[in-house]
Amino acid sequence: MRNFTSLSVVAAVIFSMFSFESSAKEIDIKIKMAEFENTFMSNKSVSKVTVDAASIDQFYKKYPKLKKYQNDVLDLYKKKEYNAIWHDDKRVSEFGSLLYHKVRLLSDQGIKATMPYMDLVDDVFNESVSNKLPQIDTELLLSNMYVFYASNVYSGVDPATLKKIGWFLPAKSISYAKILDSLMVDPDRLNKDENLLFGQYYKLKAMLKKYRTIEQNNQWTKIDIDSATYKDLKPFDSGVAVKQIRTRLFVVGDLAQDSKRDVYDEEMMAGILKYKKRYGLKLNYALTREHINQMNEPIGNRIKTIMLNMERCRWIPANLAQASEYIMVNIPSFVLVYVKDGKYELMSDVFVGTRMTETVIFSGMMDRIVFSPYWYVPQSIIKNELKLKMAEDKNYLADHNMEWNGGNVRQKPGPKNSLGLVKFMFPNPNDIYLHDTPAKSLFDFEKRIFSHGCINVKEAKGLALAILKDNPDWPVDKIDQAMSGEKETTCTLKNKIPIYIGYFTAWVNNDGEIGFYPDVYDRDPQLDKLLYSDAVAAK
Repeated sequence: MRNFTSLSVVAAVIFSMFSFESSAKEIDIKIKMAEFENTFMSNKSVSKVTVDAASIDQFYKKYPKLKKYQNDVLDLYKKKEYNAIWHDDKRVSEFGSLLYHKVRLLSDQGIKATMPYMDLVDDVFNESVSNKLPQIDTELLLSNMYVFYASNVYSGVDPATLKKIGWFLPAKSISYAKILDSLMVDPDRLNKDENLLFGQYYKLKAMLKKYRTIEQNNQWTKIDIDSATYKDLKPFDSGVAVKQIRTRLFVVGDLAQDSKRDVYDEEMMAGILKYKKRYGLKLNYALTREHINQMNEPIGNRIKTIMLNMERCRWIPANLAQASEYIMVNIPSFVLVYVKDGKYELMSDVFVGTRMTETVIFSGMMDRIVFSPYWYVPQSIIKNELKLKMAEDKNYLADHNMEWNGGNVRQKPGPKNSLGLVKFMFPNPNDIYLHDTPAKSLFDFEKRIFSHGCINVKEAKGLALAILKDNPDWPVDKIDQAMSGEKETTCTLKNKIPIYIGYFTAWVNNDGEIGFYPDVYDRDPQLDKLLYSDAVAAK
């Protein structure tokens, strides 16, 4: 205001000096006033920020806790030809302010990390702070803030650490400089960008908000039972617990309304089935003590589970779900999905490796389907299991349709073959593949960890039919014949199919319903410690 007043006074003086001149002079007055305004504002403006390699190096000597970001920040300025990124002449740009706001809301992203020197960044955006940092410090602090944000939100745990914790799915490769360019062109991408983050991430983010609201409103009330005397609840039973369960089903969205009734009626039956489906439980109406204990799991644990799986989504290439065709297996949910042209062609229950022989988290390219396969018994099974059984029973191999084959043991094709009547091959060093199984009764269990590491598919024939549906060389009758169990027949796929074996203990389906699944390999506590341990420094 003071500068504006001074400018007005000087302008008035100039005007009075020239007021007696002719109309030609009036034109000259306007020119002189314009020249004065330009000179005045130029003198009052702040000099442009100058960034170079030397000033960047000096910055990290002054702020050593940010040293880990130096190479990425240097790359930003090389790409920008060392021009300032965050300043519009004398002030921080609007995009810089927007990014600061997003960093201050990192909790919405399920992230707890705090950037070093964040108090100094706060001062940059606090108008009441008069003692401002040098502009070069502000400029470089904001660049570090950007890399801090992008590394936490878009990258997550680094690829080397992922391999150490047994996650071998392909790591996405991103450029912070390219991301910055795209965000500055379209800042709305800070809110949602499925070219940067796997789409499931945003679904989980919405659920994180929902469950935090439930927690804040104290709607996650305990279901009261006496564990010592509890009997399974069945349809048309009544009691206080029934009323409390009904309320819970309403709060989480399995019931559209809460009638407050204490009777296990038909409306509640539908809600229970919806609840059980979300948790991967057997679809019946019985409510066991284990089910009630599950419902009484603290909501804070559910929130943490959502956060951990948001982190896992950061590791997934964003374009995975955009592929024209792929297969995904989620180990904790014991489910396989085959997706083609954006649609679920098939879903099937599976069972996976035991705790001693865990199914590996990795990806591959399915290149062939083998009908009526031989099962070549792994040496580890021969050594640890078969040799003992053969010593006890000399007819063991013959009784189980097995034979020696060049120093190895293999099981001949047939309906009792351990691989069933079809297997799906994708070359990998873990010797893991998908296959059928004669042990169909194992799919009746809720927690299905029975194999030596391979993935047993309940709807194996359906998967083969779906994959070969558009292949004229493999009509249904030919597939039926190949699966007769008489001889091994191989179908080489014209197009290889990506297959991803992942590990998500929380997943939101296409209807916006979240499922929570058992942490069968105890990976959540491991990731929790890695991300949220108080001993871990801010990322």
